[in-house]
Amino acid sequence: MQQPAQAFNRLLEIMDDLREKCPWDRKQTLQSLRQQTIEELYELTDAITEEDYKSIREELGDLMLHIVFYAKIGAEKGEFTITDVLTGICDKLVARHPHIYGDVKVENEEEVKQNWEKLKLKEGKESVLSGVPVSLPALVKAMRLQTKAKTVGFEWDTTSQVLDKVKEETRELEEAVEQGDQDEIEAEFGDLLFALVNYSRFLKVDAENALERTNKKFIRRFKAMEALAAETGKTLDEMSLQEMDGLWNRIKQGE
Repeated sequence: MQQPAQAFNRLLEIMDDLREKCPWDRKQTLQSLRQQTIEELYELTDAITEEDYKSIREELGDLMLHIVFYAKIGAEKGEFTITDVLTGICDKLVARHPHIYGDVKVENEEEVKQNWEKLKLKEGKESVLSGVPVSLPALVKAMRLQTKAKTVGFEWDTTSQVLDKVKEETRELEEAVEQGDQDEIEAEFGDLLFALVNYSRFLKVDAENALERTNKKFIRRFKAMEALAAETGKTLDEMSLQEMDGLWNRIKQGE
């Protein structure tokens, strides 16, 4: 059985070969790989949502290839090597875990997170919120912003307080709808979503994953509804809403 170092070195050697001998691999740049990397990451998150370990393993391999590819291009430009990448993350982990590699004492997970953010600020970060990518999907970004704010104590005390905030934001959205101001409706809708993400954290629910599970459930049920309609010789657009609702309820009961 190959050891991790052997397997990783084999990947590096293959990358060298591809970059030298394959016309497609030789042509790639940081920019051309970017979109593919995003797609690979989403494929990994899909596999995680499904808890498909075979696919998780495969998608991790694809991502590892991309990391090695970027490092190869960086080395060709004289900017950095894969060794620099690995050394950098090792040094960062050691520096940000003084409770493991130093004499700092922590009581729980929350203190670890707080120390992590304090160390980042000492390293020159301008804000506790630094490091949250601008291009993150909004739902994920909301979760990250709230988690980072929590490390400095900007946090509700109880779950019931967060639920009260959700109810408050719901009322404010209803008022905006009554007034008919579209810009205010959108603003209040955003506030409600942000509050719901906050509530999800207190419930220890991954809001992004929860919504994706619902998306997948909707797709599954809708396709089943199309199949049931076809059995009657109809398409959905030939059915009334009441008929479609009946099919939907049959599918739910069947699950």
